[in-house]
Amino acid sequence: MPLTHHPLVKELPELKDKIHEMKMNDHHFHRLMERYEEVDKHIFRIESDEEPTSDVYVTDLRKERLKLKDELYGMLHN
Repeated sequence: MPLTHHPLVKELPELKDKIHEMKMNDHHFHRLMERYEEVDKHIFRIESDEEPTSDVYVTDLRKERLKLKDELYGMLHN
């Protein structure tokens, strides 16, 4: 299976404009987006064997990415 990044606009393309608007106008949303992107890039590096680590650590990162995505999604629908 090819490795891919999971940017929020790719994961939620129907909300692309809303994501951009909130990223520009909501400081908390912006910070969460930055963390989401940071975690996503870190997972990608691990999965591509650039940064070897334990399975437990990458699983924890995946859980954090999902939690961030859920929180961001919730903010987009308020």
